[in-house]
Amino acid sequence: MVDQSRVVLLYDGLRIARYAEAKEGTRGAALDFARVDGATAADADAVVLGRSDGNVRYLTAPWVRTVAVRDLLKASGAAGTTELTRSADGVTEPFASPALQSGACRSWNVLELMDRTGTRLATDLGELTPARLTAGRPGAVRDASAADWSPLACSLADARGQGVRSVNSWRYARQSLPGASGTADWLCTRAETWRGGGPRVLAQFHAPGQRFGSVVAKAENASACGAKDPHVLAGALWKSAGGDWYLLAAGARDTASIRATGGVSGSAQGSLLAVRAEQGAQAGLEGTLEGGREITGLR
Repeated sequence: MVDQSRVVLLYDGLRIARYAEAKEGTRGAALDFARVDGATAADADAVVLGRSDGNVRYLTAPWVRTVAVRDLLKASGAAGTTELTRSADGVTEPFASPALQSGACRSWNVLELMDRTGTRLATDLGELTPARLTAGRPGAVRDASAADWSPLACSLADARGQGVRSVNSWRYARQSLPGASGTADWLCTRAETWRGGGPRVLAQFHAPGQRFGSVVAKAENASACGAKDPHVLAGALWKSAGGDWYLLAAGARDTASIRATGGVSGSAQGSLLAVRAEQGAQAGLEGTLEGGREITGLR
């Protein structure tokens, strides 16, 4: 991206365009477009002015009162937050962008924006506008807190460069592990795009004692875990402290039964399954919802 000395932003109600000229040297100008049709005020808190040297700068909206950068991988509270200074016209100082990092995920910076309606989190995924982070059951989502995304932050890398408008995190099940090994969380994240198609869905398993969740299944263009189809089923192989392997699976709360097929055989009534398995076993999952509809597991 051009290290700009002049930036012009244009918005026509459907798209946003950014024209940037080189700060120095003979490199050409850059012209970028992005779809933002249907954007609300909450979607328009900030626009990317430019990225360089691993950093990003934003132009914030006039209604934004305070801006901070929060590293989701650090402790919650003030320890993970640094207030950003802004120019008189709302341009933030640069800070490290997760859209530009490579290698191991050791940090994930998000914008923390506050206006008179509340506080919102947004993250740079390589687009002109940052993606809004939400949490909650599909159809009843809310603006996310840092705690909602702390164990899942690094999985946002899967949505970079996909034209993402928002990403929702939802804990759809909790499961008591065999051998009194504690309780694990099953979470689903769904990235919605500005164009309305091509959503990306990840199922994640967060075992007790682990800092971060593990991605166990993913899908693209899937209806699962969305407002129109708030159902999800996923499984994972898990090794107990005693060295025994299990196939664990969980569906949303309206799952009536789960069946394992392929390399593992077993079934259970309700939305949770735990059956003994061999290390490296390949299994499929089938579920029945309370209304009788059949679903398959994300893979």
